[in-house]
Amino acid sequence: MITFEEAEIRSRIIKALAHPVRLMMVELLKDGELPFSKINETFPSDKSTVSKHLLVLKEAGIVSSRKSGSDAIYRIEVPCITDFFGCVTAVIQSNVNKQQKCLCSDLVL
Repeated sequence: MITFEEAEIRSRIIKALAHPVRLMMVELLKDGELPFSKINETFPSDKSTVSKHLLVLKEAGIVSSRKSGSDAIYRIEVPCITDFFGCVTAVIQSNVNKQQKCLCSDLVL
């Protein structure tokens, strides 16, 4: 079993991912580095909002950045974080399957 402190650390990382825009940012970065300008144009939010979302991901250790001229280049720090999305999708599919079975059993009665 993990310690409470380990659970708190894991919780902070999961909380950093717990926003649709940040999930989309990680998905956007899964294929490699992107400059802030490219990330910013992907989202309808203003620059400061996009920057704040990236900062949350950066503080959690999910992404890192480096300067390149006047732009910052972002990348996923630990690529296995995207494996988490596969697991979440599996949970969603399992829930859908359970709901479908439940609906089917209601129809049989």
